[in-house]
Amino acid sequence: MIPFNKPYLSGNETKYIEQAVNSGKISGNGMFTQKCQHFFEQKYSFKKCLLTTSCTDALEMAAILANIKEGDEVIVPSFTFVSTAIAFVRQGAKIVFADSYSNNPNIDVEKIEALITPKTRAIVPVHYAGVACDMDKIMQLAEKYNLIVIEDAAQAIDSFYKGKPLGSIGHMAAFSFHETKNIIAGEGGMISINDDKFIPRAEIIWEKGTNRAEFFRGEVNKYGWVDIGSSFLPSEVIAAFLWAQIENLDKIQEKRLQHWDYYYNNLNHWATKNGIQIMKIPDYATNNGHMFYLVCDSLIQRTALINDLKENNILAVFHYISLHSSPYYESKHDGRDLLNSDSFTNKLLRLPMYYELDVEFIVNKIITFGN
Repeated sequence: MIPFNKPYLSGNETKYIEQAVNSGKISGNGMFTQKCQHFFEQKYSFKKCLLTTSCTDALEMAAILANIKEGDEVIVPSFTFVSTAIAFVRQGAKIVFADSYSNNPNIDVEKIEALITPKTRAIVPVHYAGVACDMDKIMQLAEKYNLIVIEDAAQAIDSFYKGKPLGSIGHMAAFSFHETKNIIAGEGGMISINDDKFIPRAEIIWEKGTNRAEFFRGEVNKYGWVDIGSSFLPSEVIAAFLWAQIENLDKIQEKRLQHWDYYYNNLNHWATKNGIQIMKIPDYATNNGHMFYLVCDSLIQRTALINDLKENNILAVFHYISLHSSPYYESKHDGRDLLNSDSFTNKLLRLPMYYELDVEFIVNKIITFGN
């Protein structure tokens, strides 16, 4: 069976983990943590980066930093992973779900302003498949209504909007290094902070509500409990694994983009013939090779294609179920129909994507479908 995902290993992951263990410092915020954070700050011009144990943790940190509280409203796309919403639900917020575009799973920015009320505190755009949302329009709305923008960039490492790295545009952003992402740490994540006013508090929240980091830098003569927070920082074992991946980022990206281009160039004719849409990249966005998806013409067609590929030992999968219709939040949703989100729920199909992929074999099997 060709899996949907297979983690890439550079060969240095265990070497660096052993180095971290032998250093006698395997708790968080050691040498490898700082190397990783410095890399992202330098390469993508994020003002401050802090590694976390997951992207969910990074989103939860962002919700705390944004001072989201009971009764606040946060605008989130319905077609996303549950972490995008739950980080703010845990702070007591009401989630106001937005629909996707008809031809793109990203949040439809033209529908956001109508959702803003005096209780709205934040907008959380999700860069689905690593493809940028229309960030200029989102940031204009944020400025107009004094809102905080938190980019869910879980899938968006090394992707850009009009030349700006995703995760560098909003006030804050959250990234994932889960094993399904381009560079990985098994689990793992990162918050990037681009507004100076959030940086001092971020480090405190990251360190369980203490000013421990300031103490170890010699900026205070003792440390104590000064704010809320949690144990968000990962161990050096996770950071050491991630550093081995970071060293190979360009190599990984080059290969994934080759696979993406092969899918795109060789499935166009077949897709048109079968009434299937293939993934497109807007002019303002770049492609980071995170994912290649198809949008079938119906749930029936998608199910048939999944089954056909499985019979050929290829695992293709669907993705999110609209959060507004989820068992937990359905009764809390305001009742609006989000037709595009539901359409992607029923029709979107993700094809295998990983470094060692035999993409030619998969394409050859796909184009036999419907013939």
